[in-house]
Amino acid sequence: MTAPAAAVRPTLLDRLPRGARAVAWAGILLGLLAFFVALPPITVRSPVVPFLLGLLGIAAGIWALTRGVRRLGWSAIVLSILGIGLGYLATLSGEAKLSGVVVWSALLAAMLRFATPLTFAAIGGMFSERSGVVNIGLEGMMLMGAFFAILAADKLNSWPLGILAAIVAGGLTALIHAFVSIQLRADQIVSGTAINFLALGVTGYFFIDTYGDQGTPGSGIPRIPEVDLGFLGSVPRAGEFLEAVFGHLNLMIWLSFLTLIVAYVVMFKSPIGLRIRSVGEHPRAADTVGISVYLVRYLCVMVSGMLAALGGAYLSIGFLGSFNENMTAGRGFIALAALIFGNWRPLGAFGAALLFGFSSALAQRLPEYSTSGAVLFQALPYVLTLIAVAGVIGRSIPPAAIGRPYVKQ
Repeated sequence: MTAPAAAVRPTLLDRLPRGARAVAWAGILLGLLAFFVALPPITVRSPVVPFLLGLLGIAAGIWALTRGVRRLGWSAIVLSILGIGLGYLATLSGEAKLSGVVVWSALLAAMLRFATPLTFAAIGGMFSERSGVVNIGLEGMMLMGAFFAILAADKLNSWPLGILAAIVAGGLTALIHAFVSIQLRADQIVSGTAINFLALGVTGYFFIDTYGDQGTPGSGIPRIPEVDLGFLGSVPRAGEFLEAVFGHLNLMIWLSFLTLIVAYVVMFKSPIGLRIRSVGEHPRAADTVGISVYLVRYLCVMVSGMLAALGGAYLSIGFLGSFNENMTAGRGFIALAALIFGNWRPLGAFGAALLFGFSSALAQRLPEYSTSGAVLFQALPYVLTLIAVAGVIGRSIPPAAIGRPYVKQ
């Protein structure tokens, strides 16, 4: 064994949970498994199996609690109880209806579609908040991007120009937030809220003024194309599944993957990211070594608005092909929750966006069981957002100087 390999192996092993934490994680997995076994392709029909798996998960959670692992222990207990209940309900459902709803390839493809605008906005929020500026105006910046993208694409007959218009609109909207928060040192929460109302009013006025009560044209507006990867279907064994999930994704979805990688490299593997994080953690020390705190924060907030606007552009000229007033419908706030849930890191925020995207995809298919409960099912992503934020508030550690105006001396 070479010396580098010997040095790396203990480090990797040390990251694995041990003792009571490992038992708690096992309980969480058992709770999830209690529900999963009742779904296709396993489709267990006896409620005894989910019940036994859930009981084992509850026992593991209680054992972890007695050893002082409270958060993971309670998570194991709650998820195991939910696993038993949902698994039991799944066993009562008819196999044909269950198979019609739980189509994993369709669910995963829809998850990526719903997660993409959240990913752009969450990564944008990371740049702003890592530099020390709270940005709850992501919702408004997404909305501005969505409207001006479809307006430019329609009038100029070009979806690339629509994307460019969205980037400019998002950057200018973010510049307002940056000026009020950084230069005027106003309360950043109030400024972000004002941005949201400003975007709602501006887009609503120009939308009615341009398109009237009839809304955007139903066809003819250039849309961001899909990337055809039909060759995935030739992959042995998994080809049909891979093609169904990844074979016809929108170009913006692939761009979000690239943005995720670039954001991680810039923030954590480059001198630029070190400067951004130093400004967000200790701006006085950063200023002392010659870093312009104001410039870094201005640029980060503007990048935040541009990325959030890309998420809005995907909604209007990529996903839906139309615009409606307030069409972002709280996605900016969900993206902010994903950012907090991901501990202000791009990969963590992306994982949270996938979680919320999956809940949206599932909510879209659940009305198959109950037409009257369709509206209630659509609230699932927002309920999950509340649970996620309530679970991590006080545990996630934000940048030390976030929300604090800096005064150069």
